Amino acid sequence: MTNGWTLDDMPDQKGRTAVVTGANSGIGYVTSRELARRGARVVLACRDETRGRAAEDLLRQQVPGADVRLARLDLADLASVRSFAAELPEERLDLLIDNAGVMALPRRRTVDGFEMQFGTNHLGHFALTGLLLPRMRDAGYGARVVVVSSFMHVMGTVDPRDPQLDRGYRRWIAYARSKSANLLFVHELARRLAADGSPVVAAAAHPGFAATGLQTAGVRLEGRQRTERVVAGATRLVAQTAEHGALPTLYAATAEGVRQDDFIGPGGPLMRGAPARSPRAPWTRDDVASAGLWRLSERLTGVRYGWPAGV
Repeated sequence: MTNGWTLDDMPDQKGRTAVVTGANSGIGYVTSRELARRGARVVLACRDETRGRAAEDLLRQQVPGADVRLARLDLADLASVRSFAAELPEERLDLLIDNAGVMALPRRRTVDGFEMQFGTNHLGHFALTGLLLPRMRDAGYGARVVVVSSFMHVMGTVDPRDPQLDRGYRRWIAYARSKSANLLFVHELARRLAADGSPVVAAAAHPGFAATGLQTAGVRLEGRQRTERVVAGATRLVAQTAEHGALPTLYAATAEGVRQDDFIGPGGPLMRGAPARSPRAPWTRDDVASAGLWRLSERLTGVRYGWPAGV
C-alpha cells in the first residue's frame, strides 16, 4: 500500500490549516512539527500552557519561519472544549488531528464526572470534532479528521451497559475501551460523511509501540518511582521513537489514497515499520455499536452534529 512511505513522501501542505491536540509532546509534537515543516499553519492545542509554550518555542527553533500558534485545550473539561472551538479564529480547517490521550491511569474523573480515559480519549474528541467539523466543509477535497487510536483496542470494546466501568474499574481495560471508542467514532463519522456525499475523510491511525511518555503516566500519578523507572527503561529498549510512531498519523492526514474509515499503523513486525492499513477488531466496524456510541456521546457531551446530518 505505502511502498515504504517516509517523511520525504509527504505532500506539500502550504495553504492548509491544522489543529493538533496534545501537540506539546510525543506523536502530537512530531505531527505538528512535520506539518509545519511542509508549510501548514498549525494550531497547537495543549492542556498545559507552560509545556505548550516550550513546545512552540522548540518547534520554531527546529522549523524557522513555522506558522504555528498555541491555544489552550483541556479535553477533560467540556467547557474548555467549547471555549477552544468558539475562540478559534480560523474559519476554514483542513486537518483535525485528534491525538491527545491518557493511558492506564488509576481511577480518575474528568471535570464533568466522566471516567478519565473514556472522557478524555473519546468524549472530549467527539465534542471537539462536532464543534469544528462545519469549518471543514469549505475546505473540500483533502480535508481530513484523523483520530489516533491504539493496537491495544483489541483488549475490549465499549459496553453500552457500563461504558465508564462503574461496575468495576480496570485501568488497561478502560484504556482499551476508550481506544475502541475512537475507532467506533471514526466508523460512524465516516459513514455519515459518505452518506452526505462529503469530500471530508475520517480515518484513524495508531503508532504501534512508540516511546511517548504515555507508558509511565499512570505509575507516576501513583508515586511509584521504581516502577516508573523500570517501565521507562523497558520502553526505551523495545519501542520505536516518536518520530517513527508519528508516521501513520502523518500518512493518514496527508497521503493520497486514504479512504473513509481507514486504520493506518506500522506495517512491520513488532508494531514497527512504514505506514500500512492495520488490522482491527471486528467490533470496531459494527454499525449498530457505532451508532449507539454516537447517540450516547451526544447525550453525555451535549454536542449534536449539525453537519453532516447522517442517516
